[in-house]
Amino acid sequence: MADVLKQKLQQMGYEVEEDKAGEKIGGTAGNLICTIKGTKGVPAVMLAAHMDTVEPGTGKKPIVDGDVIRSDGTTVLGSDDVAGIVCILESLKVIKEEAFEHGDIQVVFTIAEEGGLLGARNLDYSRIYAKYAIVLDTGGPIGTVAVKAPSHNIINATVKGLASHAGIEPENGISAIQIASTAIASMKLGRIDSETTANIGSIHGGGQTNIICDKVEIKAEARSLDNRKLDEQTAHMRECFEKAAVKFGGKVDFKADLEYSSFSIPMDAKIMSMLQRAADDTNIKLLPEETGGGSDTSIFNENGIESVNISVGMKQVHSVDENILVDDMASATEFLLSIIQNIY
Repeated sequence: MADVLKQKLQQMGYEVEEDKAGEKIGGTAGNLICTIKGTKGVPAVMLAAHMDTVEPGTGKKPIVDGDVIRSDGTTVLGSDDVAGIVCILESLKVIKEEAFEHGDIQVVFTIAEEGGLLGARNLDYSRIYAKYAIVLDTGGPIGTVAVKAPSHNIINATVKGLASHAGIEPENGISAIQIASTAIASMKLGRIDSETTANIGSIHGGGQTNIICDKVEIKAEARSLDNRKLDEQTAHMRECFEKAAVKFGGKVDFKADLEYSSFSIPMDAKIMSMLQRAADDTNIKLLPEETGGGSDTSIFNENGIESVNISVGMKQVHSVDENILVDDMASATEFLLSIIQNIY
């Protein structure tokens, strides 16, 4: 994907750099950075989208059905986030064809967003001087802009019991599965409140039915727009595991790591003023929203680049029913071009 995009940008006459992010995460490609010099004396803007998609994503067969683009139903379509890439590429073509004035533009195509925002996290920020970033990586009507996103904790819990023969001496064993299931059954999960969510993502452990399971590994998460609530939810999940371990005589190793921090762009921020002007110019209704999802936007904000995430119209992402409208991508491109023209 990186090689194809590098070639496309070079065919447009632009120089492309590839950073060392891939080496840092054990991948085969880095982030692509393309700086396009402008003639207007305005702050530089970054246009960003990620190159990776979720599984099942190998062997995509896109089908154009009227105005709808979808997959054949065996894979995701990949509009998350290839649609964002397409809108950026089309914008660059229009800029070159129409030769309209603009400030410096830095295009960044990141790797490994779906795996934990790893590309944005390892981006070579020494090459980035953009003051603002427009990330094209969300859904909703065109004009939707994510201005607030949660902090996100990744949780790893290892429950330890004691193995024994399940038929001969079960009373001598301590079931890690029983501890884990008791803990999870007592846990607040799903939608906790309007700002907070939590989920158990995977459970691994056990083997033969005649052995009391002595180890279970659990991967989970908690998110909240309010950092205090995130801390409270994480502490609650820890307490559930610890109480269950004490009840059955086992142990638990609980670890929570901050995946990314929340961001909140106020409505009176300069970037919002520029987006509003662009929306007015294109007769698009600006729709600021809170989101519970994560994106590279969070990492860019953490690195001092005022960033928002705008819709390209993707629907039912992360599923084989994913689809997008051609007209939505065209409208998103018009909106993006207007944003570039309204940077001041």
